[in-house]
This record gives sequence, C-alpha cells and structure tokens, in this order.
Amino acid sequence: MAIATAAGGTSRKMTREEKKVIFASSLGTVFEWYDFYLYGSLAAFIGAAFFSEYPEATRNIFALLAFAAGFLVRPFGALVFGRIGDLVGRKYTFLVTILIMGFSTFLVGVLPGSASWGIAAPIILIALRMLQGLALGGEYGGAATYVAEHAPDDRRGFYTSWIQTTATLGLFLSLLIILAIQTAMTKEAFAAWGWRIPFLLSFILLGISVWIRLSLNESPTFKRMKEEGKGSKAPLSEAFGQWKNARIALLALLGLTAGQAVVWYSGQFYALFFLQNVLKVDAVSVNIMIAIALALGTIFFVVFGWLSDKIGRKPIIMAGLALAIVTYFPLFKALTWAANPALATAQQNTRATVTAAPGDCKFQFNPVGTAKFTTSCDIATAFLTRNSVPYDVVTTGAAGTPATVKIGDTTIESFDAIAAGADATAKTAAFNKAVNIALHNGGYPLNRAAATVADQKLDAFAAANPELNLDVAAIRGGEKKAVPTEQAIKDKLVTAEEAAGAAEITAYSIPAAGAFTMVADPAAVNWPLVIGILFILIIYVTMVYGPIAAILVEMFPTRIRYTGMSLPYHIGNGWFGGLLPATVFAMSAAAGDIYYGLWYPIAISAMSLVIGLIFVRDTLGTDLHAKD
Repeated sequence: MAIATAAGGTSRKMTREEKKVIFASSLGTVFEWYDFYLYGSLAAFIGAAFFSEYPEATRNIFALLAFAAGFLVRPFGALVFGRIGDLVGRKYTFLVTILIMGFSTFLVGVLPGSASWGIAAPIILIALRMLQGLALGGEYGGAATYVAEHAPDDRRGFYTSWIQTTATLGLFLSLLIILAIQTAMTKEAFAAWGWRIPFLLSFILLGISVWIRLSLNESPTFKRMKEEGKGSKAPLSEAFGQWKNARIALLALLGLTAGQAVVWYSGQFYALFFLQNVLKVDAVSVNIMIAIALALGTIFFVVFGWLSDKIGRKPIIMAGLALAIVTYFPLFKALTWAANPALATAQQNTRATVTAAPGDCKFQFNPVGTAKFTTSCDIATAFLTRNSVPYDVVTTGAAGTPATVKIGDTTIESFDAIAAGADATAKTAAFNKAVNIALHNGGYPLNRAAATVADQKLDAFAAANPELNLDVAAIRGGEKKAVPTEQAIKDKLVTAEEAAGAAEITAYSIPAAGAFTMVADPAAVNWPLVIGILFILIIYVTMVYGPIAAILVEMFPTRIRYTGMSLPYHIGNGWFGGLLPATVFAMSAAAGDIYYGLWYPIAISAMSLVIGLIFVRDTLGTDLHAKD
C-alpha cells in the first residue's frame, strides 16, 4: 500500500537496481575509508619502517606531514573530481577515485623502507598519502550524489544514510583486520612485516569494488540533464564564482559540515586518541572498545537517515550539535574515571605549577610538525600535557631564567633546548626522570621498567639514581648475564671504547629502575561504562552525519551538485575535523587541562548550530529534477 509522505509523493519499495546502486556505492566507499584509515591505525609501524633512519626531529616532521597530507588535500580532490563528475558523469569519476585510492594503498604495502631507499621512501609515502586524500576528496561526493540521484524524493535520507555508514564501517573493518593479523603472529613479526598485510589486502578489495562499479549505469538525473543540454560547462566558476551558489556552499560549510566534522572526529577519532594517549589505556583494549561501540552504534546512521525523511534533515543535525555542546565535558570527564580512576584521583589531588618568564610559553599549534617548541616553558608544559598532568602557569619568573615545575614539595628546573646544544638529550632525560619521580610520589599511576646495566657502569648508575637505594655489592653477587659485545654496543649498554678488547659484557637486570610509563591498570578499567560512553558519543556522530549527505545533495542544482557539495564537505571534514587533534593538544597545553581542548569542537559546533538554525533551510521534500 502506498503511504503519503512529507514530500508530497508516495513511498515505494526499493527496486533491485536501487539496492545494487546503494550496495555498490557503499561497498566501494567502505573500502576507500578502510584504505584511508590504515595509515592512522598503523602510524607507529609506518614510522619505524620509513623514518627510523633520520634524527627524531626530522622523523616527527615526516610522520606528521604524511598524516596531515591526506586531510589537507581532500578539498583539492573535491575540486578536481567534482568538476570532472559534473562534466563527464558520476559513475566514471568515482570509478577513477577508487582506482587511485586502491593502488596508492597497495603501493604503501610494498614500498621499501628508508633502510633500503633512504629519503626517497618517506617522500614517496607522503606522495601516496596525498593521492589517497585526493581520491577520497572525489569519492564521497560522487557516491553520495550518485545514490541521491537514484533515490525517490521521499526516501533520499534513508538511501544516502547507507553512504554515511561507510566511514565508520571502513574504520571498523581496518581495526578488525589489524587485530586479526596481530593475534595470528608475534609482536616482533607484525612490527617487522605483518603491518604491511592490511595494505596488501586492499588490492583484493579494490578488485571487488571495481568489478561491481563497472556494472552500474550512470545516474538517471545526470543523464536527463545531459540529454536536455543543461549541463554546466564550467562547474567551478558556476558553483563558487556566482554568489547565489557560493552562498549555498558557504552556508553548507559553516552551518552544517564544520560542526558535523568536529562532532564526527571527536566521537570516533579523538575518543580513541583520548583513551590511548591521554588516559593511557593499552592500544588493543582501546581498539576492541571502539569496535564494540561502533558495532552497536553504526545502524543509527540509517535510523537517523530514515527519520530525516519523516521530520526533516535539519532538526536531527541541529539536535546532535546541541547535545555535543552540552555534554562533551561531563562525558569525557566520566570517561577518565571509567578508564583510569587512579589517574583521575591523582589529577584531583596533585596539580603542578609551572613558573616561567613572560613570553617563554608559546601556543603549541603544530598541525604538520614543522614548528619547533624549544623554550624551557614549552618543554615543561608539553611533557606535562603528554602525561595528562593538570598544571597552572605562573609568569613571574625573571627574563632569561629557565622555567621550573613544582609538584608537591619538589621543584624541578627545566631547560632551553637550543641553549643546551649537545647536552639537550641528557638534560631531557634528567628532566623527564625528575618530573616522573615527583609525579609517582604524588600518586600518578606510573610504572617503572627494569633497567639493564653493564657491570662497568653499575657504580655510576647507582650514584645517579639515589632514590633506588641500590646495594651494588648485592647486585654483583646476584644473577647476571653475558651479552655479546656487538649486541651490548647496539643496545647502548656500553660504548665501543668501553667494550674494547672484550668478547662479552657482564650485565645486570635491575627491577623498577628504568624508564617511567604512565599506565591504566587493566583490572581497574570499567569496560561496560567506557563502551557506554563511547556509544553515546557515536550516537551524536550518527545524528549529525546520517542526514548530512541528503541535505547537501538537495541544496545544489544537478549541473554543479558534485562540485558544489564536495568542497564544503571536505573543507569541513578535512580541515575543521582533520586539524582537531593538533588544535586540542595546543589548547590543552596552553591551559594545563586535558579537557580544555574540548572547547574547540564545542565552539565549532556552536557556530554551526547558530548559523544552521538561522540561515540553513530544511530541504526535506526537494525535487532534484526541479532544481535545474
């Protein structure tokens, strides 16, 4: 039986061809997101393979550049492929994008590391990452437009919501494959070569996607427009050079996609980063928690897409933004207590004070890794921020004096990295150790690893670590091991001069005497509560993201739809969303508060909420053919 809809038409069952269109478009886009996310999930292993031969500063720059490149070039991909899509057609354009993405990802899996190819390896890696970003910039607009132009007016939200599941499913697929491969081999084997397998598997996924997409027909709306001779000859200038269309793109960016992007990145990516890097939960547990929350929440992309066909796109998106604005602070604070209660307790009881000279503390915004923060204040605040320690900055120090960090009754002097010169490494180690000891005494959940010490360095080690109260004679009389000289030099137990003439080195393992690591006690992690909070954050993601494709498609005329919707979408998600981690870190470091950076997604969401409520009209019931 036909059912009347808000669009004024009648709903009907999905045809076989329409099901095929949704399946093919969604499946291909899942694989593209899978390819795109592999880099972020495996960044540590990629860094070890492609950047380990270079100094740490150069290695960090390359790693961040490679990660950021994929986000920063997405709007350019939207321009390039959006124009082609509006000139040539939807089908063949997003067929090209998946070929570029698939081959780029596969080549990462076979690309030799820096040990074999030197500096050429990271340069090629960055180029491949940029190709991924360009391809993704063209893929989403093509898939969303293609599906929308096949959909009946009264079910467009439901149809396009399947495309909205693809980013989450791509992330989910990448996490599952990585976990499966990690459990099938040793950690050493995965680090050496196993991390390449997920990249190589993309070639199989590519073949499936291309085969399915080749069987599809061109969008009926685009074909009708071309047959009627209404196609645009200059989509870029028409979309952004004419105010009536440029205004739509600007409203789509500021009133919709910017806010959608920061909620999306906060709920999926920053939540993962927060658990792993701020709350120090082990990576495998975090991936499992995120995977469970995604499995529970992903269906709501379709639920809210379907609901947008009943009550409108705008009310659901605006409600998601409003909920994020109101609840982000309590949710992330609850996440801390659920995932690492010992850290939450220590943060309440022990707060650091950084005293620095005026002007010594910089705003540490570093999206592509090219900036260097070397002042004594920046070194102190960056270390405290990375270790999730709240602090206050007092700028009363005399000009030219190094910053100090006070934790409880202990005061540690920082240093300027440039002034330290060749001694910077030693000063860094001494500063980090002193601060960690003070934090450990202040109740922070720090574990100290065992230290392996060569016999000829044992007396000096005991003198340099008086807090350990080591009995040198007892250590020498206990268990010892013989290490081949070559291995001892490689492991930096001794220098070549210290080992001269010796076939092997006697060494001792001293418990709780090595490097400090902030940890979350696995037994104290409240799994149900953490997953519940993650689920709520993902529900917000589904609210803002589920209906977004439908409203963007319906805002633009067919002749420039691919170009018009793609650019604001990818500026919003590539720049506003992609810059979220760097912005949040810089804001948190400036304020000495791990939660302060949440003001960034809250402020952007508030901007989109206000602009969206006032200036963006709901598009429910739009006839795409009539827009031409």
